[in-house]
Amino acid sequence: MPGFESIIDQERPIRILTTFLQKGTIPHALLFTGIEGVGKERAAAAFAMACNCTRDGTGYIPDWENTRKTNRCSAPIRPMPAIPCGDCKSCRKIQTHNHPDIIRVKPSGPFIKIDQIRTLCQALTMRPYEANIRVVIISDAQAMNPAAGNALLKVLEEPPARTHLILVTEHPSDLLPTIISRCQHIRFKPISQKNIESVLVRLHGLNPADAQIIAGMAGGSLSRALGMYGSNWINRRNWLINELDNLSAGPSNRLLAFGEQLSKNKEMLPAVLEVMKSWMRDLVIEKVYPDKIINQDLTATIRQASRKMSMDLLLEKIETIQSTQHAIKAGTNLRLAMEAMVLKLAQV
Repeated sequence: MPGFESIIDQERPIRILTTFLQKGTIPHALLFTGIEGVGKERAAAAFAMACNCTRDGTGYIPDWENTRKTNRCSAPIRPMPAIPCGDCKSCRKIQTHNHPDIIRVKPSGPFIKIDQIRTLCQALTMRPYEANIRVVIISDAQAMNPAAGNALLKVLEEPPARTHLILVTEHPSDLLPTIISRCQHIRFKPISQKNIESVLVRLHGLNPADAQIIAGMAGGSLSRALGMYGSNWINRRNWLINELDNLSAGPSNRLLAFGEQLSKNKEMLPAVLEVMKSWMRDLVIEKVYPDKIINQDLTATIRQASRKMSMDLLLEKIETIQSTQHAIKAGTNLRLAMEAMVLKLAQV
């Protein structure tokens, strides 16, 4: 069933959410944070399903006469199923994104614009069509520009009846502090490498050695690992590492060409940057805890490359990659960002 049980390694967040459901007191606004691919979106959908699951044939009707008006908590309502059935009409509609009262907001381009939030606010002035509890899921919430964030703040300050918001983000620091303060913050941790390996081996038939490499490159993200599994990423990783290892010896035109080449595949760029970061991390770890490196099959190459650079320089290179990741999230020009990053990484 597509409920909480399908989310791995997130026992604490799921325990918090199921407690809300079982007690029947749900915060008006929830903030789900954590890296991409750890189950935040799936948990949001499962929570929306549980709020409206009608597996007993009657539904769960809120008691709005006892409303407690606070900044964070809604009215107490009748307890709801901690695990949605996945089969009732409501659950099926939510799974197929066809439920009129489960509203999803996503970036339009690099940003969530004020017009999107205004449209949402207008929709929230009306009663839910068929749901007992309307749920709004705002993906990549950090993409709201300041105007959009301020418009959403008005909803958080005076939440409509029978409505709960879930903000999902990798970068909560990019949200307005006043938005964060009005949400119940639930943190999703990176998935353990061991559990990602297990999924790749048990469910996708990958051999254990390759599963270990891909799980290491995924950096705690199951969705990233699954994407790498289907895209020949071990060979891509080897090519990337070879290019990184030879950056300082290349002329400027070759470096710019490498940066341009990286920028041309927008879909794979997040994974490319994570692989680069994991490589630089291994060069750092080799100096202090060599048994903790991610790319275990490249131990000799890592040892040799690590000796060429100081700890301070390696940390500076990791910061360069992280800054580039942040700039790309903010909508910067991909080619310019990648060329600038490559030129900086080439410095010794």
